Amino acid sequence: HERNELDQAIYVILSTAPGERVMRPTFGCRLHDLIFAPNNSHTAARARRYVEEALDMWEPRIRVTQVDVRQDAEAANTLIVEIHYEVKATHDQRSLVYPFYLIPEE
Repeated sequence: HERNELDQAIYVILSTAPGERVMRPTFGCRLHDLIFAPNNSHTAARARRYVEEALDMWEPRIRVTQVDVRQDAEAANTLIVEIHYEVKATHDQRSLVYPFYLIPEE
């Protein structure tokens, strides 16, 4: 139950662009700044930083231990964001995968 709730909270943070929520204009993750970026190591590094910053700021119940971002081997315009974290209250080690879809240049 708690796992599902935490995973859902993480997905909400990552899938919300800052400015999207009127009453909480800074809430969310800057990942959306990258939607038109090329799928390369520079974009992956920025994605990692944005995910770490957003989760540090908006999800106090966890401690992010590692974020890996890689190109999806099967989908050229997809970044796979793998988040490893610890639940602060229980010290449980967990991970989740968040696919982020880029829009290719014409």
